[in-house]
Amino acid sequence: METVSGILNGFAALTDPTVFAYMVGGFLIGTFFGAVPGLTAVLAVALLLPLTFSLPTETALVMCASIFMAGMYSGSITATTINIPGAPSSMMTAIEGNPMMQRGEGSKALGHAAFGSMIGGAAGALLLMLIAPFAAHAALLVRTPGKFSLILFALVVIVIAQKKTMAKGLAATVLGLMIATIGIDVMEPVPRFSFGFETLVAGIDMMPLIIGTFAISELLIQAENVNTGFGVDPRSLSNASAIRRRDFLPTRADLKEIGILTYVKGTLIGYFTGVLPGAGGSMAAFVSYAEAMRSSKHPEKYGKGSIQGIAAAESANNSMCGGAFVPMLTFGIPGDPTTAVVLGVLIINGLQPGPQLMTTQFHLVAPMFAALFISALVLIPLTLFAFGPYFIKIVSIRKAFLYPAIAVVALVGGYVATFSIFQMMLSLVFGIIAYFLRKENFPTVSLLLGFLLGPSLEQYFRRSLSLNDGDPSIFLTSPDSLFFLALTAVFFYFMVLRKPRKLDLSPPAGDEN
Repeated sequence: METVSGILNGFAALTDPTVFAYMVGGFLIGTFFGAVPGLTAVLAVALLLPLTFSLPTETALVMCASIFMAGMYSGSITATTINIPGAPSSMMTAIEGNPMMQRGEGSKALGHAAFGSMIGGAAGALLLMLIAPFAAHAALLVRTPGKFSLILFALVVIVIAQKKTMAKGLAATVLGLMIATIGIDVMEPVPRFSFGFETLVAGIDMMPLIIGTFAISELLIQAENVNTGFGVDPRSLSNASAIRRRDFLPTRADLKEIGILTYVKGTLIGYFTGVLPGAGGSMAAFVSYAEAMRSSKHPEKYGKGSIQGIAAAESANNSMCGGAFVPMLTFGIPGDPTTAVVLGVLIINGLQPGPQLMTTQFHLVAPMFAALFISALVLIPLTLFAFGPYFIKIVSIRKAFLYPAIAVVALVGGYVATFSIFQMMLSLVFGIIAYFLRKENFPTVSLLLGFLLGPSLEQYFRRSLSLNDGDPSIFLTSPDSLFFLALTAVFFYFMVLRKPRKLDLSPPAGDEN
């Protein structure tokens, strides 16, 4: 009863006009940072850190929660409209949303992205309130070998999902893993593959790779399409001017096609992926997307504009927000980069994550839980209703102005994220590399996910071997590891061996995300 009372008091705290204003302001800031390529919710919360010194603890945490939820949702905006994900977790949304935008169905894609985000985000927040202690204990059951097998499972699914270009998907994933090894060794303070350059000792930051592989390469691809308005179908431009707010509402037929089970599975996959430290929204979205594709009655629609794919990805990456707070609050282990920054907010305010925080100081974090729920259930649909037509009209801006502006913002975002001219220049380098990869139909999604998951894969692999005196049998004797290896085999059987599908996540050169 004390927990229920604390949660109700958390919702009551949001009725304070000042706290509510900070929640709405944080949501708008998160929407902007999440939608602009190169700017992320992580950066928004990081910039908020100095402000927390002058804010009450509850208010600071409420603002962090609304930024987190908004940043996770708004990455789908530019992913759909201009094929440049505003956040890594929106990569799968771009694969399905942008083809719909090209067909003049941008409002439909954005509507389903917002609806999936609303369902997943609200359900994830509820799960956080109701079963956080149980989920935290379940996460502790996944030991180091199990974490390695989980990441291996994600990488295998990434490769086999490419279908016709599986070999290229494998090559792109391996390239991402190789790039991730540049810099300080994950286990020892020894630089690797720096080739004598001091600037490479710190490694390759995530933001230059994201900006290069998505923003810069997309700009180069679009620059080739001078006869079609930088690659945007003219129908999108004409439809944008006549867009109505009711066009964003999902129809009953669409919801029936998606199925309630898609939302349920996406929400549960996203939440429990978030509970696993370091998994993040990208893994949640991809695993949910792959599962939806595997079980879909119409797999041939995937990669060409599937609303079911959008629903699966967006419900998962937003429900991950609730799950990511579980290890951070109970053990001080952030579930993703954003909660790592929120952990700094807690420490700045003198709060120590752990069992005591969830019991004696629950009244301080309960408003944050309530803010997650309200941001998902109320602010996401309201934002789309208020600004949706303007999101669509991004494509009506003259591309000769839009894309140079995006290039400038992306490069500035790369610099702001690292404060390094060298890392900013790497954005251009990776953009050129990704451009040629895309011309040859190599999936850049696999490249990025290989880079993001590579350090954790190596770290858990080496730690597991050190725990067993170098004997790799630990991966077969640990129950959690064996479970994920068996799950990998199941996915490989259903997606590759059992029934060949005419499905390819890799669109033709020039249209790939």
